[in-house]
Amino acid sequence: MRDRLPQRTGGQRRHLTGPNPVDRGKNRSKIHLITERTGLPLAVAINAANTHDSLALKPLIRSIPPIRSRRGPQRRRPAKLHGDKGYDYPHLRAFLRSRGIIPHLTRRGIKSSRRLGRHRWVVERTASWLAGCRRLHRRYERRADHFASFVAIAAALISYRRLTK
Repeated sequence: MRDRLPQRTGGQRRHLTGPNPVDRGKNRSKIHLITERTGLPLAVAINAANTHDSLALKPLIRSIPPIRSRRGPQRRRPAKLHGDKGYDYPHLRAFLRSRGIIPHLTRRGIKSSRRLGRHRWVVERTASWLAGCRRLHRRYERRADHFASFVAIAAALISYRRLTK
């Protein structure tokens, strides 16, 4: 049996398309990561895809392990952080400054994110390395802790490969 189109109203035909295809209420996961200058992952976390990126910044900053050096005092956190417009909030800037991190965040509505590209490609490259792992390209696990474990293993493998070159 053929579906019937709705009646014309006002000279136009109404189409029933279903839910919006660009709806933000997705049932997926998002991988958040902080890398160093060369692309080595420092902190990795997962979150639901329908949550805002700015909510994941504080836990990621807190989870960065101490940076070890051969000489001098041990540095506990990075000196600066580059981020896009999704992280430009006064409370996040104040949080970063209280931790001794200089925020280099693109301002919403003021500054173009074109200049950020020279720093952002490093993070995008690391994200593509993570996506190269078959288990992470598409999430097969139902439990979030299993998926987070696979993300951590993939980050450890990336770090191992980068450090043994």
